[in-house]
Amino acid sequence: MPLDMLLLFVAGILGGIVNAIAGGGSFITFPALLFVGIPPVAANATNTYASFAGYVSGAVAFREELSQIRPQLLKLTLISLGGGLAGAWLLLQTDEDLFQRAIPWLLLIATFLFIFGGRINQLLSRFSHFKSTFSVGLLSVLLLLVCIYGGFFNAGLGIIILSYLVLQGYQNIHLMNGLKLLISSAVSVTAIGLFIANGAIVWFEGSVLLLGTLIGGYIAAHTSRNIPQHAVRKTVIFASVLITLHFFQQTYSLIPFS
Repeated sequence: MPLDMLLLFVAGILGGIVNAIAGGGSFITFPALLFVGIPPVAANATNTYASFAGYVSGAVAFREELSQIRPQLLKLTLISLGGGLAGAWLLLQTDEDLFQRAIPWLLLIATFLFIFGGRINQLLSRFSHFKSTFSVGLLSVLLLLVCIYGGFFNAGLGIIILSYLVLQGYQNIHLMNGLKLLISSAVSVTAIGLFIANGAIVWFEGSVLLLGTLIGGYIAAHTSRNIPQHAVRKTVIFASVLITLHFFQQTYSLIPFS
């Protein structure tokens, strides 16, 4: 048990550092929860809880940028709250074994988005100037779907939100990061509320992980200028590919071992 807690604490620190510098911390924290024996659905719910504080503190840090679009924030927040709640409900309705078998595919999607998110955003930017009534309604539906994904599976959410914001026409990266964290916070708070009501969060392990992420984020805030972002990104890509392959092997036994 002490070794499990140490593993979660270290995973939290690493996840917090990675999230603060390049994103993708859930590739570390979610598998760590599974490794110490937490069932998949509970591990996903607990990972959402452990990530929440980082989202909120980050959003507060971007409050000046967010104040520039204050009239739009209510709509974005309401859609995010509703999507997070719907996604969490879907997760709780999902059979444990079915979710276990879906994990490799969800990680594959998140890995793909992490690797190609920049290129996808460049492609989407070509379509960011359509502002007809139809497109505005379509973009609202798209945001709802993004937030449902976030309530169901937290990994890769930030990358998907940034892609949505590019399609919406945003260009200021600081404002986009603030919106990403605000939307992630709103998605997580309703999801966590539903998880609490259904007893899905493993509190002690989740709190150890949360403490680690806070410390990791604090460390990154003071050292990130000395850490090359591209190096961290390449490390996360390497780790995410290995972790995704591991879960495919573990779930589907793709490569027989003697």
